[in-house]
Amino acid sequence: MPLPIRVLHPITRLIIGGAQENTMLTAQLLDKGKWDVAIVSGPQTGSEGSLIETVRERGIPLILEASLVREVNPIKDLLAVFRLARLMKRGGYTIVHTHSSKAGIVGRWAAKLAGVPIIVHTVHGWAHHDRQHPLLRAYYIWMEKLTLPITDKLIVVSGLNIEKGLQDGIGKPDDYVVIRSGIELDRFGHPQVPRAQMRATLGIPNDATVIGTVTRLSPQKAPLDFIRAAATIAQNYPETYFVMVGDGPLRAEVEQLARELGIADRLLLTGLRRDVPELMATFDIFVLSSLWEGLPRVLPQAMATNLPLVATATDGSAEAVQDGINGLLVPPSDPARLAQALLRLLTEPALARQMGEAGRASVEEFSDYKMVAQIDALYCQLLNAKKSPRRIKF
Repeated sequence: MPLPIRVLHPITRLIIGGAQENTMLTAQLLDKGKWDVAIVSGPQTGSEGSLIETVRERGIPLILEASLVREVNPIKDLLAVFRLARLMKRGGYTIVHTHSSKAGIVGRWAAKLAGVPIIVHTVHGWAHHDRQHPLLRAYYIWMEKLTLPITDKLIVVSGLNIEKGLQDGIGKPDDYVVIRSGIELDRFGHPQVPRAQMRATLGIPNDATVIGTVTRLSPQKAPLDFIRAAATIAQNYPETYFVMVGDGPLRAEVEQLARELGIADRLLLTGLRRDVPELMATFDIFVLSSLWEGLPRVLPQAMATNLPLVATATDGSAEAVQDGINGLLVPPSDPARLAQALLRLLTEPALARQMGEAGRASVEEFSDYKMVAQIDALYCQLLNAKKSPRRIKF
């Protein structure tokens, strides 16, 4: 019986986040009879929380590489290339599949230096976006263009990521393949603690309306826009509760703004939690106020929980949320429009229920097992293509 093919997944940080959970599930669920999978990550975590112990608890081989850091650091970045290349060469890896922008560049060049046969990168959301300084944005685009020729395939979690990449001159259509970021459907929508019991634990009346989000309290996620929209809702529906699950560098600002706007007594900041499916099941409406995204996994998680969605129309969010069908889309950086969409669902409960049911009916597209099956198939196709004189087109 042939030995499993060795696969290495480099990622910059194992914080609590969509790209990291995607990587962890891929490494955990790929068929161990076919693939010998490990993760290599930088040691940094942050206020968002760490997945390092979770990865180890799930039995996934994990290597921490000190030179792999989030910040741009030419000395450490060059060192990371050589150290990762040595790791890849000594480990006899046949496939290197990178995640996150920094590890995506450093890891792919290390794989090239090590002579790894197959190099894949997942775009969980481009590092460049319209809110950056033009020179920084141009630099990130240039790095992606420079690294693409050594990449066998770019996986994107949203078709809109392909459109954005092509608009910025990164590759051509057959360089890309869409594989949705999968979620654990056996957990979301199947809470292990009853809704009423969880609400009692949180101090929320069982008959109260709850508007919630699961997010990092970071600039990208615009948590202050959520607070401003919540304050508008509270003026019209003073009995509404607001729940924010997660943590991050803007927590103090979120707390301060909630006090200033008079909703601190109706806002619950849970911090980092492992019981997200149970917390989500206490919500009536799910909100995501991000400024930019890849395809946020919390949206299909909310869909699996039968929740209507209100989200900003950014990249993959606008692909998961079918405006008017399973939720409502609003422009980013517009808390007034966010509040307006929420008020519509509050005043039209039948529409909210209908949207929740529509989301639940279509969530199978985001199954973790479907994602892993597609990645497995991609690996096999790329391996076969290496043995063939012609490249396979997807």
